[in-house]
Amino acid sequence: MTKALDGVRVLDMTHVQSGPSCTQILAWLGADVIKLEAPTGDITRQQLRDLPDVDSLYFTMLNCNKRSITLNMKSDRGKEIFTDLVKSVDVLVENFAPGAIDRMGFTWERLQELNPRLVFASIKGFGPGRYENFKAYEVVAQAMGGAMSTTGFEDGPPTATGAQIGDSGTGIHLVAGILAALYQRTNTGKGQRVTVAMQEAVLNLTRVKLRDQQRLAHGPLREYPNDHFGEAVPRSGNASGGGQPGWALKCAPGGPNDYIYVIVQPPGWAPIAQLIGKPELAEDPDWATPAARLDKLDKMFALIEQWTEQHTKFEVMDKLNALNVPCGPIMSTRELIEDETLAELGAVVEVKHPQRGAFKTVGCPIKLSDSPVEVQTSPGLGEHNSVIYGSLGIDTAELSELKAAGVV
Repeated sequence: MTKALDGVRVLDMTHVQSGPSCTQILAWLGADVIKLEAPTGDITRQQLRDLPDVDSLYFTMLNCNKRSITLNMKSDRGKEIFTDLVKSVDVLVENFAPGAIDRMGFTWERLQELNPRLVFASIKGFGPGRYENFKAYEVVAQAMGGAMSTTGFEDGPPTATGAQIGDSGTGIHLVAGILAALYQRTNTGKGQRVTVAMQEAVLNLTRVKLRDQQRLAHGPLREYPNDHFGEAVPRSGNASGGGQPGWALKCAPGGPNDYIYVIVQPPGWAPIAQLIGKPELAEDPDWATPAARLDKLDKMFALIEQWTEQHTKFEVMDKLNALNVPCGPIMSTRELIEDETLAELGAVVEVKHPQRGAFKTVGCPIKLSDSPVEVQTSPGLGEHNSVIYGSLGIDTAELSELKAAGVV
């Protein structure tokens, strides 16, 4: 069976997380992704190693389904080889610091001359302007994109989310841009520049808080549990952030992740009241309507929690779902990696690795009916040098000379 991106060739000059998360999605969708690394390799091959002299999980989990070549871009011969590579690909992806590719001698104008059909995609920390040359990392993007100021509890400090919305969140935004550019190329025959800034990607994911910032001009946000409102949207703990109130409630046996998140919609109140042994609250005018409950949401959730604390989070999940009440247990990383349903869905997969034996990683979250994804192990450093450079006319003898000279 063919894949969605069969025939699309990607030169992947990315490193760490934001760029590799993008190009891995492209590889899962069928593109031939060639990871170009310095002869020393992507730095994450060595970072946070759990086994000595084996590629780290940091690297393996972000570089599945790719091929690897090595190239010293600082050498003249390396730049010549890179020129040939650019001519042979559809997409070039990079996430270097601003201006790094230009300093190598490959401006956008130069790349267009070499390959007018090239889609040149980049991730940067920030867009043009005041912040343009600042360094950005995951939590820096969360800080400057609005996520941290609105995450955490009212009396606590700004808090980062464990979800990598700055890195992998930006990567998936870049995937969308690349696919759009490839589609437009089918009509125009021309490639184009695609850029995504990490700050803007996080900002896009924080839009509901910008919504609430503007609502503040008309008074307090009544669905928030906060007692006081200043000039900016406050941190609001586990409040849902939507139109329906929700909260994380304790469950048995009381461990650090023995919680369930419960959302109380108007039709759900009467069934919940019945379930928790307070059926009279369904008709009590002080409790019966969303408006009546709005100023005592803390008391409402406390009542529900008295019941949830007597049951496990999965028992509560089953009982509430039977009543069509939206809820979700707080699933720990161990529970996720061992979850049978996620394994059956291919959301968590086990991949064989030549050195570490096997590891678990996420599967492709994008499901296409005619383009199934089989997650394959990450490549060894320079594993595909001979095949890919051979296609450029570099024979085995020259490849050995290039390796000895530090070019590959």
